[in-house]
Amino acid sequence: MATAAVRKRRYNTPRATYDSVAYDLSYTDAAANSLRGGEQTRTRPLVRPRDRAAVRPKARVREAGAVSPFAVVGFLAIGVFAVLVLLSSIQLTSLSDDIASLKSDLSELEEQESYLRTQYELAFDLASIETAVTSDGSMVKPQAGQILYLDLSEPDSVVLFSEEETPVQGLNGALQGIKDILGNVVEYFK
Repeated sequence: MATAAVRKRRYNTPRATYDSVAYDLSYTDAAANSLRGGEQTRTRPLVRPRDRAAVRPKARVREAGAVSPFAVVGFLAIGVFAVLVLLSSIQLTSLSDDIASLKSDLSELEEQESYLRTQYELAFDLASIETAVTSDGSMVKPQAGQILYLDLSEPDSVVLFSEEETPVQGLNGALQGIKDILGNVVEYFK
């Protein structure tokens, strides 16, 4: 095999000549005759390996079975849940729109409230009312003896003063005690 490759190479590639062969005309004639059909080498056909056809195993086909009721119920449940999610998202969107409109209404009402408060304060001038009431004598400015100051720095405490009651004795006292207890119970549940 190696010799055939060398032979092919020898005829197919030009030889480099550096000697007197370069001037030898008989050499060029021999090379030309070999190319014209004089000495020809036979080319061997290429042997290609056989392509084996892919053998696929025969798959066993299963017969179509009945649809499982659990699968049907599962798909129906998924469909119902998808519809519920869609409806809840629609409801959420409408609620967010309502909240946005209510917020804008609230800001408008707050602006209106501040405007109305200023109008109310301008409508009632306390200095003019005081001069009008003190001038006709229905109201008098307090004098120094009428002003009282409360000291609220101490904690609050209450002292209840009442007259001592003399306990009723006997049967009347027992009936009075039962009336008091029943009265307290009735007031407690009101």
